Amino acid sequence: MRREIKTAPRQAPESSNRLRAVYRVAVVLALALAGALVAGSLYALARPADSAPLFQLGRQSDHAAGSGSAGWSDGRDINVFTGLGRLRIPLAGQPPATVVLSLSFPYPADDVFFAEELATRIGELRSIAVDYFSSLSRAEVARLNEARTKSEILARYNDMLRLGRIEELFFTDLIILE
Repeated sequence: MRREIKTAPRQAPESSNRLRAVYRVAVVLALALAGALVAGSLYALARPADSAPLFQLGRQSDHAAGSGSAGWSDGRDINVFTGLGRLRIPLAGQPPATVVLSLSFPYPADDVFFAEELATRIGELRSIAVDYFSSLSRAEVARLNEARTKSEILARYNDMLRLGRIEELFFTDLIILE
């Protein structure tokens, strides 16, 4: 005698359906991204080699570069070095305090060798700033002569650098925390 066992059809749990939906969306997005990359690559191959860029990021307009205030005096493009990040430097003396400092400076965009030197000397540039400010007390930082401080740090930076000079220094943050 043969017995037939009837079972109810299996249904996927609710979480499995959600996972399938997420998977499908991810696959569609991946295919769209791949399609965009292929289309962009084909477009780049079809463009003439001497054609102008479609857009540029971080480049000044010709009007701004010629004004003298946004570029070098000879009209060259500039980059701004912000690679030192935000420094948190404990100050000397009592009461204990910390100065939070961000330094940046412009340099010629076309000077690749100087840019490489700056990138390799980030640790030394940070150390110079840390050594300078860690020797000051909270009161000295509070009454800081910004122009004199910038010129002293600039002199120390330029003594260390071999492939270029820093002409101007900016304190984008200078905060004293108690």
